[in-house]
Amino acid sequence: MTQPNIPIVQQPQHPTPSFYGLGIAPKILEILDRMRFTVPTPIQYKAIPVLTGGADIIGIAQTGTGKTLAFSIPIIQRLAQKPGRALVLVPTRELAIQVAETFQKIGHPYGIKIAVLIGGASMFEQIRSLRTRPRVLVATPGRLIDHIGQKNVHLGDINVLVLDEADRMFDMGFAPQIEKIIRFVPKDRQTMLFSATIPMEVVKIAASHMKLPVRVEVAPSGTAAERVTHELFIVRKDTKKKLLGKLLNQYKGTVLIFSRTKIGAYKITREIRSLGHNAAEIHSDRSLPQRREALEGFKSGKYRVLVATDIAARGIDVIGIELVLNYDLPEDAENYIHRIGRTGRAGHEGHAISFATPDQKNYVRNIESLLKTALPVSEHPEIPQEKFSKPVTVFSSYRFKRGRGRRR
Repeated sequence: MTQPNIPIVQQPQHPTPSFYGLGIAPKILEILDRMRFTVPTPIQYKAIPVLTGGADIIGIAQTGTGKTLAFSIPIIQRLAQKPGRALVLVPTRELAIQVAETFQKIGHPYGIKIAVLIGGASMFEQIRSLRTRPRVLVATPGRLIDHIGQKNVHLGDINVLVLDEADRMFDMGFAPQIEKIIRFVPKDRQTMLFSATIPMEVVKIAASHMKLPVRVEVAPSGTAAERVTHELFIVRKDTKKKLLGKLLNQYKGTVLIFSRTKIGAYKITREIRSLGHNAAEIHSDRSLPQRREALEGFKSGKYRVLVATDIAARGIDVIGIELVLNYDLPEDAENYIHRIGRTGRAGHEGHAISFATPDQKNYVRNIESLLKTALPVSEHPEIPQEKFSKPVTVFSSYRFKRGRGRRR
């Protein structure tokens, strides 16, 4: 399937960009002023005028660039002016909660209610929330399908549909659920698709379910955050813990660590605590209250270190993370982009360190191919230096595995 001809918006450069002049209602501008948002990010500056004009959009921007505000402002403005409701689909529970918080800040002065429909939370409470006639539904695909099947929610009055972090939803195997949900949503709607990358699945959605979408891109698809520096250590598996301890003593700020597996995240967290650091873990085996407590504790400073699996790679919206550490390299090279997007957010500087074992040369090369630059290799004076083993065939695809659809 060939990619549809999607026009790319080239917004004129503004000498002093602001939210004024983007078609935003005065009342929302006042709300933004109270929230101390004065300068829009590039994706906000380019996307908001398109969305307030009613067009469908494909927004391509790396993580941490303010995409949620880019679509929540036009949605609240539309709902304040005319009947209907909005549905926002997201891949993870954490992201759903954070998206809902943004909508709450903008929509509360208008009396617009928001319902969050996610797995791991009380169905009873969600049903009670739905009975209050919320104007905005923020949902993960699996739980929304549950509510549709039980006739707790009807989507016949949805006139705005948002697919947020679309590439991540497809990576997690949610394509069948998304297709099913779209069949319940009226065709006469505005569709907004936001993604950090634009794989073929996203192109297919654009061709099948969007009306002449405008493509707004603020960075090439798959581009890492500009203000993030990279560093690679080649170490044996049995020396990772020792190197981790040295680095945690070296870096004094907040640290986000990624493990490939849930049991790995559990073991890493215990190791960090044994070294005297406050740490929490977040992955799919943790209950929703446990995950929220870990994330809130990380934001507030209760925990300096948060250990996560890739389920949280796009669900952690915390400004000021000093270091992202890939204790395990991701199997999917694009997940490297999403992981390191947790640092260097909102114009801040950030740093990303990765541990690679000698047999992981292919993984590193695939990441470098996506970044279009080499990862600088570092040595630690107290850790034995290793080298990659002899070259083997490099896979042509960045994706090694695709998860089956799971309810989040």
